[in-house]
Amino acid sequence: MTVDEFDPNDGGGALLSDAVERREAAAFVHVGPLREPASRYCVAHSGVGVDAGPEFVSNSKPQSRPRLQSPSAPAPSTLVAVAFVRPAESRSAVESTGRWLVRTRAPTDDSSPHPASELATTLAERLGSATVLTPPSIPHDAALYLENAGLALASTTVLERARAKKTPSERQEIAAAQAAASAGIRRAATLLAAATVRGGELVDDDSPLTAERLRTAVDEAIVAAGAFPAGNTVVTLERGHASTTATDGETAFTPDDLIVIEAAPRSPSGHHGGLVRTFVVDSDGGRERRAHVGVCLLYTSLMARGRTFVVDSDGGRERRAHVGVTQSFRSARAMLTAATETVGAVEADLEAEVRAFGFEEADAVTTSVSGVGLEPTEFPRAVGDDIEPGHVVRLESAVRVADEAWLRIADLLAVGEVSERDGDAGEHSESTPTDWLSAPSRSLDPNAVREPNS
Repeated sequence: MTVDEFDPNDGGGALLSDAVERREAAAFVHVGPLREPASRYCVAHSGVGVDAGPEFVSNSKPQSRPRLQSPSAPAPSTLVAVAFVRPAESRSAVESTGRWLVRTRAPTDDSSPHPASELATTLAERLGSATVLTPPSIPHDAALYLENAGLALASTTVLERARAKKTPSERQEIAAAQAAASAGIRRAATLLAAATVRGGELVDDDSPLTAERLRTAVDEAIVAAGAFPAGNTVVTLERGHASTTATDGETAFTPDDLIVIEAAPRSPSGHHGGLVRTFVVDSDGGRERRAHVGVCLLYTSLMARGRTFVVDSDGGRERRAHVGVTQSFRSARAMLTAATETVGAVEADLEAEVRAFGFEEADAVTTSVSGVGLEPTEFPRAVGDDIEPGHVVRLESAVRVADEAWLRIADLLAVGEVSERDGDAGEHSESTPTDWLSAPSRSLDPNAVREPNS
C-alpha cells in the first residue's frame, strides 16, 4: 500500500519539523510493526487510514467490545515505514507544510517489497543523497534499505519527545483509560467495604475474598467501562512482615491487611491509564479511619500556624505514611504548575515530602515519575528528562510500613499549557490547567472509594 498525505497541523509535526531543520536533515523515518506504539503514533498523526486490528481503533471507526481474555501471543501485524519530509523552502500554502509518506505491507503478503525498501526508493528519488533522521532502534534491515538507496542516517530521539506532548484528543483517550482504571479500583473498594469477617478472614457472598477474586472484579469493571485490562492489573496483599501477590490468589484477606491494587488499562485507541490505591479494612469499627482523620486535621492546623509538624513514634506508621504520600502529591502538582521540572527533581520532591513525616530509613521511601500514553511507561522517564507543558505523567509514592509491606499510591497528572490561537479579534491564549486525571479518593478506607449508590 502506498499513501502520501499532507498533515500541516498534526500534534508531533512541529517537533519533527524543528528537529530535521535543526539537524539540516531532509526527513525523519520510522519503520516497525503497526502494533508498536511508535508506529501507531506516526500513522495516526499522518492522517492515513491503516487497519491496526480490532483492539486499536480510532473514534471514527466502529469499536470492538473489549475482552477479558487476550491472545497468548500478539497477532501478526502490518509492517509500516513512515517518513515525515521537511517542508520545502518555498512558503507556498502546500510546500511550506511537512509531508507524511506511508508505505505498508500486510502480514499475509509475502510477495510485496519491504515497506522500507519502497520508502527508501521514493525518498531517494525526491531528495537525492540526503540525510534522514531515524530512531536509534530502527531495524537493521530497514537501515540497510535506506543506506543502499544513497541516504545518510543520523540518530534522533525526537519521536519519543513528540509522543510525550499530548494533543487534546490524546489527553482525552488517556483520561478515558484512567476513568476505566478508576472504575476498577472503585469496584474493588466496594467489595472490600461490603466484606464481613468470618473465622478471621474477609468474606464476600459466603466465599473468602482473595487477591484473585479482587483482580477479576477489577478487570470486569474495566471492561464494562470500555477499556482492556491488558494484563496490567495486580493485587498485592501486604501482611505484616511478608507480602503475597495475585499469583497466590487463594490467600484470603484478613482485617487490617494492607491491600494494594494497581491498574493500567488500555483504551481501544491504545492509550493507557495508571492508578494505584492501598486499602485497609479495619477490624475495630473504624479506629484507624478516625485516627487518620485526626492526623490530617492536626497537620493542617499546625501548618496553617507556621509550626513544625511533630510525628509521634508510638505507632500509627501506616497513618503517617498515608498522610505523607497524600501531601507529596499536592506538592508535586504545585511544583509542575509553577515551572518545568526534571523527572529527578519531582521524584526528589515526592520523597522529601514523605520523609518529613518521620521516615528517615534509607530504604523506607521510593518514588517514581514517568510519562504515560501508548505505553504504560514512556518518555519522560530518565532523571534528567524535562516534564513540560502538555505532558501526562504518572506519579507514585511508596512507603515501607513493615519489613516487607508497602503502602503505595499512584495517579496521572496532566501538565497544563498555554496555547496561542488566531481568533476573529486577533491572537489570544487558551490555558489548560495542571490537574489529575480521574483520580478517586486516596483514602485507605474502601468506604470512601466505593462505587456510588453501592
